[in-house]
Amino acid sequence: MDLPGTALLAVAGLGAGTVNAIAGGGSLITFPALIAAGLAPVPANVTNSVAVSPGYVGSVVGSRADLPRERVRALVPIAVLGGFAGCALLLATPQRAFEVVVPFLVLGAAAVLAFQDRLRRLVGHPRHMAPRRHTAALYALTAAGGVYGGYFGAALGVMLVAGLALLLDERLARINALKNLLSAVIGAATVVAYAAFGPVDWVGVAVIAPATLLGGYAGSRLARRLPSAVLKAVIVTVATVVGLVLLWRV
Repeated sequence: MDLPGTALLAVAGLGAGTVNAIAGGGSLITFPALIAAGLAPVPANVTNSVAVSPGYVGSVVGSRADLPRERVRALVPIAVLGGFAGCALLLATPQRAFEVVVPFLVLGAAAVLAFQDRLRRLVGHPRHMAPRRHTAALYALTAAGGVYGGYFGAALGVMLVAGLALLLDERLARINALKNLLSAVIGAATVVAYAAFGPVDWVGVAVIAPATLLGGYAGSRLARRLPSAVLKAVIVTVATVVGLVLLWRV
């Protein structure tokens, strides 16, 4: 890899780590950069999943003060299993069909977050949901997020925030911190699976990963300082742009 390509991947990694910590969707920065550096789409997707994972760790460290620890023990194993299932799905099936669906999933997640209050009036506020129904919905959301993150991963953070904000009666900063942790463990599952079975370009990983780690920490610190309304507006805006870009690519 030449010097311009290396510089491109480093800058893309820094931007992706920052965006992932604040809103999600940073993979749309690094994935095109890997394509521009000469990788084919499938190796670029696999390499991208492995390379951006350290950025999630930086996000967790930066937002750990807001983490709702009482939910971690139950949700983390589900996220890991979902991540492995998504990786297996990618390695066993064609990617084209899922790429067609992805833009609509991302735009739908943005709409869920944007109209969160109205949807809560329709489905019921989390405080008024039956405990068993609430727990089942939270587990299902986590499992679906794991599968999505293992298979494709772009805008995983947006989708997790949208769903968690609908189900949890928490400040958005605490929801964002939980999103960072779930994204990190799903990312760890993809690293293990793709390192063993996927066509990873390790040079690209070596350039992008440290940059995403730095960007993830910086982005999580910035997210903690943003009011909930501003953070929600940023997430919805980024998600809409991400969905439209994916739709244009399809």
